[in-house]
Amino acid sequence: MSDWGVDSEYGVLRDVLLCRPDNYRWEAVNAVAKATLDAETPLNLDRAKKQYDGLIQCLEQAEVTTHFLELEDGLAFQCFTRDSSQMTPWGAVINQLARIERRGEWSEVLKFYQKNDIPIWQHNTQGTAEGGDIHVVKPGVFLIGYSGTRTTRAGAEQYAKWFEAEGWEAKLQPFAEHFLHLDVLFCMVAEDLALACVDALDDAFLGWAQRHGIRIIPVTFKESMELGANALALGDKRVISPKHSRRVNDAMRAEGLHVYDPELDCFTRGGGSVHCLTQALRREKA
Repeated sequence: MSDWGVDSEYGVLRDVLLCRPDNYRWEAVNAVAKATLDAETPLNLDRAKKQYDGLIQCLEQAEVTTHFLELEDGLAFQCFTRDSSQMTPWGAVINQLARIERRGEWSEVLKFYQKNDIPIWQHNTQGTAEGGDIHVVKPGVFLIGYSGTRTTRAGAEQYAKWFEAEGWEAKLQPFAEHFLHLDVLFCMVAEDLALACVDALDDAFLGWAQRHGIRIIPVTFKESMELGANALALGDKRVISPKHSRRVNDAMRAEGLHVYDPELDCFTRGGGSVHCLTQALRREKA
C-alpha cells in the first residue's frame, strides 16, 4: 500500500477528502430527497453550513487531516465526496457518476489527486460506479453494491475484476434502487462490526458477513431511510454518526465505541450523511 490508501473501512483514519456545501441544494434525485421536497420543507443553507462545520470539528477532534475540493458553480452535490472517487490500497479510482447533474464532479477530483501527488490507480470506464456503493471491507475482502441506477452491474464487475486481479475476494451485492447507495444499508463501524438494515439485505449477504466474522448492529428500515446506517469509522473504536440516530448511536456505545454525533439533518433529509460526505484518503493499515 502506498503512503496514500486504505485497506479497510476501519483502520485509523488519517486523511479525508471533503468539499464545502456552498452550492448544496435539495433536488428530487433520490427517495429521501423526494419525500423532503414533497413535504415542501425549505433548505436553510446557513444551517447546513454550520452543521458541516460541526462535522469538520469532529474530524479535527479525532486528529484527522482534512483536504478540500475546489468548488465549481452548478455542482449541487460536490459535498458528497464519497461518490466521485474511491481510495484503494493502490491509489485512487476516478468514478463515472450516473446522474447528469453530477457528471462534472470528475474534473476537480482529478485535479485534486494530481495536485497532491496522490496516485490514481484506475478509471471507471464501464457502466457507472459510485463510492457510496463501494466498501473496502478489510484486507483481502472487497464489497460493491449495484442497483442498476447509480452503480450498474457493468461498473461493479469492472471494480471486482481489478480487486480480484490483486488477489482479493470481491462480492457483488444487488439491492433495491430506492435505497440510492449500499451505504444506506451497510457500513463498517469497527473491526468485524457493522451497521446493517437486515430487513433489506438478503440471507446470502448476511451469511457472507457472518462467514467473514462481521457482527451486525441491526438498523430498521425507517432508521435506514433516515440514514441511520450511514456512519464513518475513525478507527480505535471511534465513529461519527448523525445525532438524530439516537438508538443506533446508543447501540454502538453499548459495543464500546466512542460516538461523535454532529447534527446533520440538513444533509440526511437530502439523502446523504457522514459516510456520503467523506472520502477516506489515508488509513493506517488494518
